[in-house]
Amino acid sequence: MASINPHINFNGNAEEAFKFYQSVFGGEFSKIVRFKELASDEFPVAKHEENKLMHIALPIGKSVLMANDVPEVLGPTNENENRSKIVVSAESKEEADQLFKGLSKEGQIEMPISDSPWGTYFGMFRDKYGIEWMIEYDSTRN
Repeated sequence: MASINPHINFNGNAEEAFKFYQSVFGGEFSKIVRFKELASDEFPVAKHEENKLMHIALPIGKSVLMANDVPEVLGPTNENENRSKIVVSAESKEEADQLFKGLSKEGQIEMPISDSPWGTYFGMFRDKYGIEWMIEYDSTRN
């Protein structure tokens, strides 16, 4: 059975926020990926955004709190609106595909589900009700 984890978008201060969350919840970060680690011709990264976080994860109990900094090219995150996504961690690629196909029906796909540069099977979309979802399968977690 899949599990659901929260994901938060930040305007460049995800690392600061997560150090604060870590001070409250304890634990160690299970993953930190900076934009510079993914930079390529297909995914150029501005010099001033190289050290911003593309992904950070803090396990809390059986859940994982995750976040990223939104690159300036995508515009600022409106902190007065919903700036979070629901992340579903699937137990298999097949389950990830099934959930992605079902939940994204009649929605807007932002990133088709496929192998990601950070090593997971991942897809992102907004469902027909406007709710933002990320579906992920991480073979190293199972």
